[in-house]
Amino acid sequence: MAELRWHPLINDWVMIASHRQARPQMPKNWCPFCPGSGKVPDDYDVLKYDNDFPALSQNPPVPDDVANDFFRVREAYGKCEVVLYSPGHTTTLPELSDEHMNKLVSLWCERFDALRADPKIKYVFIFENRGDVVGVTMPHPHGQIYGYSVIPKKIELELQSANAYYKEHSVCLFDEMLRQELAFGKRIIFKNEHFTVFLPFFTEYPYGVYIFPNRHVQYITDLTEEERAALGITIRDTVGMFDNLFDYRFPYMMCMHNAPVNSGDTSNFYHFHIEFFPPMRSADKQKFNASSETGCWAHCNPTCPESTAEELRAAYEKYQSKK
Repeated sequence: MAELRWHPLINDWVMIASHRQARPQMPKNWCPFCPGSGKVPDDYDVLKYDNDFPALSQNPPVPDDVANDFFRVREAYGKCEVVLYSPGHTTTLPELSDEHMNKLVSLWCERFDALRADPKIKYVFIFENRGDVVGVTMPHPHGQIYGYSVIPKKIELELQSANAYYKEHSVCLFDEMLRQELAFGKRIIFKNEHFTVFLPFFTEYPYGVYIFPNRHVQYITDLTEEERAALGITIRDTVGMFDNLFDYRFPYMMCMHNAPVNSGDTSNFYHFHIEFFPPMRSADKQKFNASSETGCWAHCNPTCPESTAEELRAAYEKYQSKK
């Protein structure tokens, strides 16, 4: 079964993909993403791999016969891809060279353009899940790209907020947020010519940093070649910072927010950015999304952002000292 079902209480579509229940945990002595597996080329740096258990498909099955005038369904149209970061099974992002990271960013941009070329796709989501604690079944370094036929609810809310702010102030909400964070300074982790890494004033997660381009762009593909190279280095150094926070491979969800595609002009008020959602609140304690967060979307951060920003700056300096 693979279909979208309408959630009338929140005006959103839910993906139903029961076939994904059968996706495997990786065998101990074999990995499909490693050269020699027969599933990938014997020689590659970065690679696009079509998901073997996609929740969305450009040739979706007919939805189950369960709909009526109240219960609405639609085809689970879209695309699910895997992006392999390296042929090395245990390689981490901080171990990749500047050139290698540039190839990864170029592949993200290439696949973004390929998915947006399909007029039925309305949102292209680039993301990475890292670590057992966030449910990763394949530890080989990789991320994913989903092309949705609808704009996801969180992006819809961001668009509404950003559009309303722009109409009132004639300024991009994201640009103003970055300006305010830079002016305050205490939540800035590090910055370079093209990007700023900071812990937002409102962060729901203790170590939930954002990466903002210093220039207003709505898509990752709008970045110049120089900015793309800087983005790769910035992402790599952010992960290196995380890994030096508690001296282990830090789990996280990395989510790239681009403007919607094939959905009208949002260039004035939407700003490409990256949000990290690390599930740890200390070295050995996990932050769970319990009833308040899950049932009401009423988040509670058990730490002070200004204090955790100090921890992250120290971890970043520690990482840089090891280069």
